[in-house]
Amino acid sequence: MNVWDQFKAKYAAFDISGKLITVLFLTSILGWILYFTYSPAYLQFVLPSGFLPALLQPWSWVTYGLIHDDLWHFVGNAFGIFIAGRYILNIFRARQFLTLFFLGVLAGALSFILASGLLPTFFRSPGLIGASAGVFALIFFACSYFPESEYRLIFVNIKLKYFAYFFLATNIVMVALQVNTGGSLAHLAGAAVGYFAAIRMKEGDDILESFARIGDFFANLFKPSVKKPKSERKAKMKTVYKGKTASSKSTSGTSTDQKKVDAILDKISASGYESLSKSEKDYLFKAGRD
Repeated sequence: MNVWDQFKAKYAAFDISGKLITVLFLTSILGWILYFTYSPAYLQFVLPSGFLPALLQPWSWVTYGLIHDDLWHFVGNAFGIFIAGRYILNIFRARQFLTLFFLGVLAGALSFILASGLLPTFFRSPGLIGASAGVFALIFFACSYFPESEYRLIFVNIKLKYFAYFFLATNIVMVALQVNTGGSLAHLAGAAVGYFAAIRMKEGDDILESFARIGDFFANLFKPSVKKPKSERKAKMKTVYKGKTASSKSTSGTSTDQKKVDAILDKISASGYESLSKSEKDYLFKAGRD
């Protein structure tokens, strides 16, 4: 097996968070190569400030989130994606995780364009790069959906909601002090997307699936029409989380009991994911795959 085949095999074994980190690493390397070899091409990936430049470069609303300023910038965002994935992917589908990330990226782009266009003297920045807005959407989703769950930081366990408070306060202060104002505002926009999505999902409104379907529609416009067997035409949805609109019900033929799943989710809401026993975590994971 050659190096390329080994890479493809390892990539295929990653979950969606690992695949996203890998893609961001490769696109960031491409950005660094372009920056040092032909900067005009590199600038095509950067989101420019102001209304008109951004409107003339619409692809940069997404591409800015695929490149990073330096290696440490990438490492910080990769770590955030990895940690958020540990919580979100226990319950939600990969396409919902990816949809949330790109919604955060787009929200960050929109906030930067509006701010730099309306208040150019306050939001002084030639452009915006980095996946931080999308990462903040993932982090704040996890912190809002699992607020009582804990993450061990060095020698102490800290509840996720306190990480959210810290990041929120830090970025508000940075905007007020005009420190990386454009980037900090994009972070806050991504955080708002993550918080809103978590609240709606808790109430049973699967807005991530709705946006994912919109993305599927546009993606399918560029795919050749292939007729699938009837057995493959019905897409499976992950319905582990508790919601008012959930349509899956327990029947004698199902492999998991929705009432038991609901009881486990109630326990997560009350005491956090870490309060679950190993058997409950295994059962929830199994339910997510059914």
